[in-house]
Amino acid sequence: MAAFRTHRRVEFRDTDAAGIVHFSAFFPMMEAAEHEMLRSLGIAVMPRPSDGSDPLTWPRISAQCDYRAAAYFEDILEIDVRVAKIGSTSVQYEFSFSRASLAIAQGRITAVCCRLTPTGLVKTPVPEEHRQLLQKHV
Repeated sequence: MAAFRTHRRVEFRDTDAAGIVHFSAFFPMMEAAEHEMLRSLGIAVMPRPSDGSDPLTWPRISAQCDYRAAAYFEDILEIDVRVAKIGSTSVQYEFSFSRASLAIAQGRITAVCCRLTPTGLVKTPVPEEHRQLLQKHV
C-alpha cells in the first residue's frame, strides 16, 4: 500500500536564526504526521474508553532522523509516513520529508503499545483491529 502523505508549512518557530529548520523541529513534525495518519485510519491517538477499561497509549522507545538537505522558513514539506514493522507490542514508523521532490530528511520512530492504568503504563499486545488498520500503510 501507499504511504500516508501529509503536508506542513515550515513555521518561524521551526527555524534557527538563518531561517533553516532546526534539527529538533523534525521530531514534533514526525509525531504530528503519525497522529494525522492514525486519525485517518480511525484510530484514536489516546482514546478515553467509556467502558471503564484502561486507554491505550504509545510511548516512544526510539526516535532518529537523518538529514539530507536544508528546509527553510515557509517551505511546504511533504511528509510520507509508512508503517515499517508491526511487532507483537510495538509499531515502527518511517518518515520521508521532501520539498518539490528534493529529499530533506528521513526519520524513524518506534512506539510501544501500553495501557494507561491507575498505577502506570503496562505494555500490551497491539490490538488486532489496530494491526489490520495499520497494514494499509505497510
